Amino acid sequence: MQRRLAIATLLLAAVAAQAQDKWPSKPITYVVPFGAGGTTDVLARLVTPKAGAALGTTFVIENKPGAGGGMGSDFTAKAPPDGYTIQGGTISSHAINVSLYSRLPYDPVRNFTPITMIGSMPNVLVVRADSPYKTVQDVIAAAKNKPGSINYASSGSGTSQHLSGVFFEQMTGGKMVHVPYKSSAESLNALLSGQGADIIFENLAPALPQIQGGKIRALGVTSARRSSILPDVPAISEVLPGFDISSWQAVFAPAGVPKPIVDRLAAEMIKAINDPEVKSKLVAQGIEPGGMTPAELAAFQKSEVAKWAKVIKAGNIKLD
Repeated sequence: MQRRLAIATLLLAAVAAQAQDKWPSKPITYVVPFGAGGTTDVLARLVTPKAGAALGTTFVIENKPGAGGGMGSDFTAKAPPDGYTIQGGTISSHAINVSLYSRLPYDPVRNFTPITMIGSMPNVLVVRADSPYKTVQDVIAAAKNKPGSINYASSGSGTSQHLSGVFFEQMTGGKMVHVPYKSSAESLNALLSGQGADIIFENLAPALPQIQGGKIRALGVTSARRSSILPDVPAISEVLPGFDISSWQAVFAPAGVPKPIVDRLAAEMIKAINDPEVKSKLVAQGIEPGGMTPAELAAFQKSEVAKWAKVIKAGNIKLD
């Protein structure tokens, strides 16, 4: 009996090794846990063509928005760990949500295998071009003197856009009304239409074309220092010392994906990120290109989970 078990084990190991050797033999699903047009979606479509060409396959983008990235992330967490399902993970889906939701159906660390960091960027506080708010100080004054008079939109509860507003309230003592949408495209449309949003702490990438086109006005970036792509826009920290939030975009696979597949995915993704054409497009959108190894991303992610747990606890924020 023991001999039969040993033979069966060897056969299964041989089959698994053969499957890895042939990987990838079909298209790879790349889950975007937000709607089309947002940063995660844009970056997925920017990086995957070159990575797919190098791997000899294609990536199929599937948008699964909802719950601040939670619905798509839960889908990926439950996918077979065979290297054929990966996803774009963000500061919200893979660092913030675990402290926000009391019944989160996945663990952002235990249920995923880090692949690499695509890049990071600040959010930017924006208003319509005809808005009465001309400076960060104007928004602070309104939030403090007329509590609840400002609606701020986001691409979902628990996203960095949402928590930028929460942190802003905590640091100023003001009060605003959060209006969550399912994507950056929807929240920006709400701002542009004047129906549903007065301001947004939006990711720089999707906001930049509207800023450059003069449709919205940037009042401040959320990073500790000014953005090189918007050097004339002050950092909010210049008004509120210590205000520092950067949104990040990374790639994750389900936990348990064999290391050879993880290493190959990471290698080709990192090459794609560092490709001169891709890199220039990232920089042009105000994104600092990433390229972390799986181990580096794992360590960074754990530090972010701890950081946001403190912020959320201090704000007594919970989403069910």
